[in-house]
Amino acid sequence: MSTSARPTQNEASLMSEVEGVVQGHRDGHGFVLTLATQPDIYLSSQEMRAVLHGDKVKVRVVRYDRRNRPEGRVLEIVERRKAPIIGRLLHEGGMWLVAPEDKRYGQDILVPAKGTAGGKVGQVVAVQLTEPPSLHAQPVGRVTEVLGEIDDPGMEIEIAVRKYEVPHRFSEEALAQAAKLPDKIRPSDRKNRIDLTDVPLVTIDGEDARDFDDAVFCEPAKVGRSKGWRLIVAIADVSHYVRPGEALDRDGYERATSVYFPRRVIPMLPEKISNGLCSLNPQVDRLSLVCDMLITAGGDIHAYQFYPAVICSHARFTYTEVAAILANTRGPEAVRYAPLVPHLLHLNDVYRALLKARAARGAVDFATTETQIVCDDNGRIEKIVPRTRTEAHRLIEEAMLAANVSCADFIKRGEHPSLYRVHEGPTPERKATLQAYLKALGLGLSLSEDPTPGEYQALAESTKGRPDAAQIHSMLLRSMQQAIYTPINSGHFGLAYEAYTHFTSPIRRYPDLLVHRVIKALLGGERYHLDAAAEAPPPAKGKATRGRKVKPSAEETAAWELTGVHCSANERRADEASRDVEAWLKCMFMRERLGEEYAGTVSAATTFGLFVQLDGLYVEGLVHITELGGEYFRFDETRQELRGERSGVRYAVGTRLRVQVSRVDLDGRKIDFRLVREGEGVVPLRPSRDRFGGRGKGGGSAQAELADIKETDRQTKSATKAARKSGPKSGRPAGKAGAAAGGRAGKPVRRKK
Repeated sequence: MSTSARPTQNEASLMSEVEGVVQGHRDGHGFVLTLATQPDIYLSSQEMRAVLHGDKVKVRVVRYDRRNRPEGRVLEIVERRKAPIIGRLLHEGGMWLVAPEDKRYGQDILVPAKGTAGGKVGQVVAVQLTEPPSLHAQPVGRVTEVLGEIDDPGMEIEIAVRKYEVPHRFSEEALAQAAKLPDKIRPSDRKNRIDLTDVPLVTIDGEDARDFDDAVFCEPAKVGRSKGWRLIVAIADVSHYVRPGEALDRDGYERATSVYFPRRVIPMLPEKISNGLCSLNPQVDRLSLVCDMLITAGGDIHAYQFYPAVICSHARFTYTEVAAILANTRGPEAVRYAPLVPHLLHLNDVYRALLKARAARGAVDFATTETQIVCDDNGRIEKIVPRTRTEAHRLIEEAMLAANVSCADFIKRGEHPSLYRVHEGPTPERKATLQAYLKALGLGLSLSEDPTPGEYQALAESTKGRPDAAQIHSMLLRSMQQAIYTPINSGHFGLAYEAYTHFTSPIRRYPDLLVHRVIKALLGGERYHLDAAAEAPPPAKGKATRGRKVKPSAEETAAWELTGVHCSANERRADEASRDVEAWLKCMFMRERLGEEYAGTVSAATTFGLFVQLDGLYVEGLVHITELGGEYFRFDETRQELRGERSGVRYAVGTRLRVQVSRVDLDGRKIDFRLVREGEGVVPLRPSRDRFGGRGKGGGSAQAELADIKETDRQTKSATKAARKSGPKSGRPAGKAGAAAGGRAGKPVRRKK
């Protein structure tokens, strides 16, 4: 391809030098992810021999491929990744080595005989590099921690927190500071606060919730000459105890969010704060920051005010209990909480009004099915069930949205720098893809050149009853961008708000904690400044100064932007770690079901096969394109389907199939299915099992099964090495295409609000 065919900016960047972070690929090649708006730079498997996933490097763009994608050559390794690498300790050919659990590392790590820390073959270990890789030598390291056996309960979480570098141990300074905090509020804490302890505020959360950071109350009120409601949302005042620049604040900033796994939570703050002093437990006085609102009959926020208060939660409700009370005001739950039932009914009334306003704004509300993993005592999946979303869930959601949007308006009017929760509309590329898809459906559905949230919601509503509704809603969801934290307010597309922020969860989200500090500064006629000069972490150290509506300096703006990037990245990291654990658990769950048949529905079509979700199990796996038959299948991106060129048979999202579980790759978090056609017998893949997944008496031993798994692992490793020698595949995988080697076990990524 001649250089004249390339865009001018590409010609200018040819031979340019760029810094970025290496992202490895399990096939051996990699990419350099740059912080600029430039495209990612491809690294061949040869270039990847001297670097590892996560290294910071300087590369030179040396050529462009046929699709105009840049390829680079590593000039300098700016910084090696320092975090330990998690993997399995192996002994092969008389040598000890660690096979990384994260296949993006691409190379095994040699370990001297004296550097195994007493680890045994097959155990999961953490290894620290002592010698980096080079073009002619593998990396060398020493074992720093032996985590245990691969099947130990909770091992998947221990791996995930280290694999994704989730901070899971608080610093000694933070723990010491938390230990010095009182067990209950002191008389001095009550100064300059409004006493709301007589107001019957209540918390409404899930059955397994342990930290309660919001309480609500509602009563009828006059709004002008019309009827309306007074809605109080009281949020735990974490900022009273977690002060800028202190150890608790530094640890909280580093984590930025709590991370939720099945059966375990990695909290943003120590439990004394998250589950104790700041948790709005029933019948205990607690400090809070209150958003006190007047809501009209039409659901508009007529007025609001913020103030620090002392509250006392009058009850700890679950969503199930509130839903039961709202459905039957004479039932046993209503009788048990009789004095509070009228207030719950008022909450339901204001929720109905807020729902009207939501519909009038055109906020997007897709009907999606969320699942919950129920584990047994050993931490393995017992069952996967759909998470029931009741009116009580939506009631609390609307109350929190009202408080958040009031908070954003308050900060915007005060012209104070802060973090907004921004969700922008679809990019031109995604909009074009969606337009083509809607046109291909032939139903007269389309979007305007500048689509509004209302158009999206109208599409969702008009297709709700269709058989392919899930497919259409999925495409609508994919076309939208991911919400981020940023000091630049661009509104929230999905919720149809001009300004929106997060205020209601300071126990588990650092941006909310910062927003609380900004609100307090505004209430006191001061400004809260992030200290850009502090070194680690820059935004965690702050101070308040007198005066309002002062234009922030360039350094202060940069500090807020850095904080937003940090919090957004850590939110994504938490999601990835949670999905990784769920994928692991689903693989373990399906490994007990090898050879079994299930009915399922195609959830996605790709160039390399079909993803199928099993009925009742809510587990997804891949039917590879080679399993579809002896003809060539072409992927139609517009229609999101695979079509056989000879037979014309089509496999699209929503197609019903019957599949057999054929392979489970625990290391790759992949589940493979084979297509079972009508009249075809089941292929025996393993000794038979009873209905609970246990081996029958005629089956092989556990040792034999372990040997089979190890043999599979060895074959997989050999195949991977052979693939590397034969040369890399060009192009960067995007989304599901990156899983071409097998099915994904995790749940689909959801766009966050």
